[in-house]
Amino acid sequence: MILLETPTSWPDYELIDSGDGEKLERFGTQILARPEPQAIWRKTLMQTDWERMANAYFVKKKGNREYDNEWGEWNKKSSCKEQWTISYNYKQMKLKFRLGLTSFKHVGIFPEQATSWNFIFDTVQQLPDKSPSVLNLFAYTGAASLAAMAAGADVTHVDAVKQNITWSRENMELSKLDGIRWIVDDAVKFVAREVRRNKTYHGIILDPPAYGRGPEGEKWILEDNLCLLLENCKKILAEKNSFLVLNLYSMGYSPIIAESLIKSIFEVTHYELGELFVTDRGMRKLPLGVFLRLKN
Repeated sequence: MILLETPTSWPDYELIDSGDGEKLERFGTQILARPEPQAIWRKTLMQTDWERMANAYFVKKKGNREYDNEWGEWNKKSSCKEQWTISYNYKQMKLKFRLGLTSFKHVGIFPEQATSWNFIFDTVQQLPDKSPSVLNLFAYTGAASLAAMAAGADVTHVDAVKQNITWSRENMELSKLDGIRWIVDDAVKFVAREVRRNKTYHGIILDPPAYGRGPEGEKWILEDNLCLLLENCKKILAEKNSFLVLNLYSMGYSPIIAESLIKSIFEVTHYELGELFVTDRGMRKLPLGVFLRLKN
């Protein structure tokens, strides 16, 4: 198992402090405070420092659905921007993202995934095919899709929320890229159809949430649906010169679970797994997800 840290040399992102169930982050010019259940230690800075520094502070509210536990609202200062852009550069990859405040505490990217963007970019460039096909499931606002496209891939981007597709398109245009295939669909249904079509991909990226809904109300529960989805992903992943990236964010899911799941489905030869983390100014490592990457 390996630990991968979000690059500390990224000018547009910093984890300033963490603790007491929260994290204080800088995204470009904006500093945001929001819940983080895995930060169970004490904050380094005083609460008054957090309130003074933050342009916006997220406050959770009780939702009426089982996956609304992160729903709430932002308490914003006059200095807070509703939307702004940041950049991420790696080798020849030059990405730009439009960020914004959502009612589910998210802002448009998961910065701990930066090492995955690097991996996707490097891996696509190393594939022998001129325009390898890459499928991004639960693709959100498209950072991984952009990383694959920047490396020369033919990208299919699938997300159940139409607004996320619109947001992804904005990020593509900001990054001066073009040509992503946009699909508003339930990931399970889409992959099942691709199996029936005998479609194959050189790369598959999965960032499944713990809970979610498809565009027609399809219910997604990670522990109930992930195994079947991966079984179908195996059927459409090329046997040679291919890769798969799986990210898990749910608390309680360890790299060992990801490893056992993948080994039960794929004939694994080369893979790496571990945790993604970000380090704050107090040098505390905040774990923010489990990853597994395999290559054929």
